[in-house]
Amino acid sequence: MRIVYFGTPSLAVPTLAAVAAHHEVVAVVTQPDRPRGRSGKPAPPEVKTWALAHGLAVHQPEKLHDGTFASWLREQRPELCVVAAYGRLLKQPVLDVPPAGWLNLHPSLLPRWRGPSPIQTAILEGDAVTGATIMRIVLEMDAGDIVLQEETAIAPNETAGELTERLAVLGADLMVKAIELVAREEAPAIPQDPARVTISKVFKKEHGRIRWADTAQRIHNQVRACNPWPMAQCMFRGQFTRIHRTEMPGGADDAAPGVVVAVEKDRIVVATGDGLLAIANLQLAGRKALDVAAFLRGVPVTAGERFEDIADAD
Repeated sequence: MRIVYFGTPSLAVPTLAAVAAHHEVVAVVTQPDRPRGRSGKPAPPEVKTWALAHGLAVHQPEKLHDGTFASWLREQRPELCVVAAYGRLLKQPVLDVPPAGWLNLHPSLLPRWRGPSPIQTAILEGDAVTGATIMRIVLEMDAGDIVLQEETAIAPNETAGELTERLAVLGADLMVKAIELVAREEAPAIPQDPARVTISKVFKKEHGRIRWADTAQRIHNQVRACNPWPMAQCMFRGQFTRIHRTEMPGGADDAAPGVVVAVEKDRIVVATGDGLLAIANLQLAGRKALDVAAFLRGVPVTAGERFEDIADAD
């Protein structure tokens, strides 16, 4: 099929690669280059980098709804448009262009976790299972009919970054299957159950602030959900500290939340509002992230010290 592809971050690259291997991708639409990193210099989206490296035409419109973009899209004569994590809303004049419509990859088991952060939210809320959904695009956010869906278990210590990589591959395979169904005019159209809809929200830096009075499970989920961004954060010895990885050792202690109850070879065990949490990898401000074994060689920690909420230290 003749396809125009829409996508921006690394999540969208495997789907682009899979679609381009099976169909004619006449153009790739991605967001404009944005400032990134400490330098603040504009950097290209990962999708743009991949597309240019593989000889695909790239279009980066600033505006989508002034009529100019819809005209450009019609000039490409797409039979179908495919979307994966493009990051911008599309309105009806644009949606009306391809005769076979639009297919979108959403990294959740819709209708659970519609919205902008389904992967992080699924981990934060303790979901044991998630998946990838190929759906039709309609004006309402993530509300279109489901074409295909496949689930996968979330590992107990899996981070958002790790799960994103897995779902990107899973979604790419699923998208190729969905396009073939559309080409044969055999694509299912399964309505979403409104009673089962849940909504995810945009993750912000504040979502990484650890509250040690929360349960150990909640903090463990928070650490996983916030890796690689915005990273779970707290205070230790008056310094901002990022917690990269934690484990659930089981057990309990009557120490106050945040207090170190044991220092082992490869983990620091901390009391929470309910249960114990073991820190396995952490990073002091201005230093590298380290596994606890390496961290302790440079920064000895003793039982009775305390990790604090950022709010407590303000």
